Amino acid sequence: MPARVDEGRSRGYIIPIGGAEEKITEPAILQRFVDLCGGSGARIAVIPTASQRDETGPRYVEVFQGMGVADARVLPFHTRADCERADLVDELEHASGVFLTGGSQLRLSTTLGGTPAGRSLRRLNAQGVHVAGTSAGAAFLCEHMIARGDEGTSPRANMVNLAPGLGLTNHVIIDQHFRQRDRLGRLLTALAYNPFAVGVGLDEDTAAFIGPDGMLEVRGTGAITVVDPSDLEYSSMSTSRNSAPVCMVGVRLHILVDGIRYDTRTRTALTN
Repeated sequence: MPARVDEGRSRGYIIPIGGAEEKITEPAILQRFVDLCGGSGARIAVIPTASQRDETGPRYVEVFQGMGVADARVLPFHTRADCERADLVDELEHASGVFLTGGSQLRLSTTLGGTPAGRSLRRLNAQGVHVAGTSAGAAFLCEHMIARGDEGTSPRANMVNLAPGLGLTNHVIIDQHFRQRDRLGRLLTALAYNPFAVGVGLDEDTAAFIGPDGMLEVRGTGAITVVDPSDLEYSSMSTSRNSAPVCMVGVRLHILVDGIRYDTRTRTALTN
């Protein structure tokens, strides 16, 4: 479950981004994240744990500084020992916004999971700090994380592996690079395992700004595919074997574009 919100406080935004977001010409997604975090007065912690490229963290710091953020810094949580370091966790505690880069979501979960840094992220979001993640960072934000899976449109048994994510929300299961990598089947498969959640498939350069009330707003140049299994009438997941296709009857699907909202709690799309 997400960390408890204290009385009188409001949870921060959860912002999964589908990857390959525009950083230079019209960085609308990153700009809105910066504005939420305090604009030029924001304190943004960039966590590049998912990436194995040394330049990933500094590149995002450069982008945020180019937007006028005076205090943007990389927190090098590269190992579980780093996630125990009091100095790094203290720096994280002073952030008004946290940005998780792309790479491997399993590297995020196996490095941050169960550490002081991971617990701090959950607590900070419950205290009002906004947490964004792109690509692998997006997948990691939810409780049930898609760790890996196959491409394809139809759900199939054994198509996807799930692992525990950061757990900032248990209302959604997130997938990224959605249209570009043909990932509808693996999101449907994940939902066949967990039909209580809403599936959120993010195209590249597209983000879901999920507010403390569970309202999701689409931003970006692509689309978000929302898969709602709440009225699922039948699933053959329990009897499907190997790579056989899985039957799912009664699934609802929405395609949402920039400016459209979706209430993840009432499962309702709002077009005006």
